[in-house]
Amino acid sequence: MSITGRLDRAFAQAPVLPFNKCTRYALISDCHRGIGTSSDNFLKNQHLYYAALEHYYRSGFTYIELGDGEELWENRKLRNITEIHDDIYCMFSRFEEQGRLYLLYGNHNIVRRKNPGFLESLILHSESLPEKSLYLTHGHQASLLNSTLWPLARFLVRYIWSPLENLGFLDPTSAAKNYEVKEKCEERLRGWAEERRRILITGHTHRPVLPQEPSCYYNTGSCVHPRCITCIEIERGELTLVKWTMNARPDSILYVAREIVSGPVKLL
Repeated sequence: MSITGRLDRAFAQAPVLPFNKCTRYALISDCHRGIGTSSDNFLKNQHLYYAALEHYYRSGFTYIELGDGEELWENRKLRNITEIHDDIYCMFSRFEEQGRLYLLYGNHNIVRRKNPGFLESLILHSESLPEKSLYLTHGHQASLLNSTLWPLARFLVRYIWSPLENLGFLDPTSAAKNYEVKEKCEERLRGWAEERRRILITGHTHRPVLPQEPSCYYNTGSCVHPRCITCIEIERGELTLVKWTMNARPDSILYVAREIVSGPVKLL
């Protein structure tokens, strides 16, 4: 099946949420929560992520995770991840109690598609301007290896590329680590959005994308950047790309800062 077929199928039965000037959504992708070892890429930014979650919870945002929340290619047991990052899953429970939590799966946690409540895609529908509705998914559908052939990709990561990365080698098949693969993946996703006349928001490549002018393709970035996490906020009918990072006051006291990277881009 082609990328067009895979994305069409993903959105064919996608749940629909409202998108208007009163709705608030925080879109975060690619946390890759691990088991607390040196290969757990989420560890270095876990405090930034938790601070962001607290902010979005207090501010009335609905939290939408666009896949790869857990790193289940390198790690076998979800329980080990939830025990290490229990504070995060407690926050999820608080969001869920208020009906403000939606979790999508990506290629690295695709095994969770069998869990109740996990989605492949989601549509934020605008009644006033249907052409401005937002189509959300992880973005791994752009790659045959990461979608249809994911068991093979998982095997390669778990037994070959993960050990080699500890020696300094990068996975040449990864859209997050290989520039050419990243470019091709984003080109395919953008091509689908242009062909279908949709506004598509994904993760997967770890590269944040939010042009100042309205576009058909946006990307949240990831939570495993070297010194920050990035996400897209949707509020007042506008998209804003923000990053959460450590900053210091004049008295050298550290704090978690929210900074606007791009936007807001007005859609409604």
